[in-house]
Amino acid sequence: MPFVFIVIYLVLVLVRPQEYPQWAQAGIPFLPIALITALVAWLPSRHKRFDEPQYLLLALFLLVTSLSIAVNGWSGGALEHFNVFAPTLVAFVLLANTALTRQRVVFVIGVFTACAVLLAIHGIKQSATGLGWTGMPLIDDGRIQYLGIFSDPNDLGMLFVICVPMALYLSSRGGLLGLRRLVWLAAAGVLMYGILLTNSRGSLLALVVMSGAYLWQRRGPVTAGVMAAICLTLLKLLPSRLDQLDVQERSATGRVEAWYEGMQMFIAHPVMGVGTDRFTEFNELTAHNSLILVLAENGFIGFFLWFSFMGYCFWMMARLLRHAPELSDDDDVIEWRRDRAIAMTLLVSLVGYAATAFFLSRSYVMLPYLLSAVVVAHFTAVRERFPDVVPFNLGQDLLRWLVLACAAVVAFYLLLKVLLAMS
Repeated sequence: MPFVFIVIYLVLVLVRPQEYPQWAQAGIPFLPIALITALVAWLPSRHKRFDEPQYLLLALFLLVTSLSIAVNGWSGGALEHFNVFAPTLVAFVLLANTALTRQRVVFVIGVFTACAVLLAIHGIKQSATGLGWTGMPLIDDGRIQYLGIFSDPNDLGMLFVICVPMALYLSSRGGLLGLRRLVWLAAAGVLMYGILLTNSRGSLLALVVMSGAYLWQRRGPVTAGVMAAICLTLLKLLPSRLDQLDVQERSATGRVEAWYEGMQMFIAHPVMGVGTDRFTEFNELTAHNSLILVLAENGFIGFFLWFSFMGYCFWMMARLLRHAPELSDDDDVIEWRRDRAIAMTLLVSLVGYAATAFFLSRSYVMLPYLLSAVVVAHFTAVRERFPDVVPFNLGQDLLRWLVLACAAVVAFYLLLKVLLAMS
């Protein structure tokens, strides 16, 4: 039962029918009700799992992002942020703990994709008529949008990007005389058309980066680089804002300046940052980069926790792809191939999130944490089926993550210097 309720919650987060005009007037808190119901149904369970490092890291991240506000003089804001971000932690724990079979992971992937396709169809109707069935119009420059956390075309594009690999994976499973393959291939096409309608440069670039990541795993870096260059060239021929992609273009210059200001905030407040959600108090524009947002608002402590959390998700799927288990029979070979296919799908989706998040301030939104929950659930489930998969230990990896987090900060600083020199 808790799995059913957390899936309902997932649908409410993505589709957001509670924000449709006819439902919003009722004032019923559908999201809290669904999440609390899932939590109450899960609490009596004897199969709780907290052995993956992300559980502790996300809980500490919630604590640090709240404390960063308090240490900067606003204790009330700390409590407010805790109340806003705590449901993300609860949803992560519940989804990661209840989707512990391959069938459930695939089902959640299907739910993610189906919801994204519904939003893409809404965008197609919106593009054709100027108004979606939610009552949301096109934004001023003709780009599509949705409700709530997807009211920004860039956020909508991020969702579509994450779900394209999922749709392609589902299409590879065949069945129903090939009908299922056609349905999910069509879904992938709808999502890619939706990305074009968002006209989000970050989302279009993410498609190229995801293609490169997939080919890197399958064919090596040379093939990946060549094909990524070809894809980028082809995308620039499409009617989109990619033809404006230049560090000296006004929007890009504004982003680079925001990154610079974020780095200055970090230098002035290196331990705990300036406080969560306070970036725009120090700069007119938001950070337009999820890494620099955490670094500026939560200091190195918050950045270390967030960076390690996301890094483990990538590392988990990469470990499954590189692992060579000792398989005793053909059934085990088939099972392992199925698990690797899901790992590849989730890894490419993570790459898509990272590529879009590099241009967006989306460090605290729920979407990446729901995706991460599926990653954790899949890794935990695979370890149960194949015990020779080596688990992760935060204590043993602590120094590694400290070094990598420092290297990431230095690398971003050097990149910023180059971009500033070019702009």
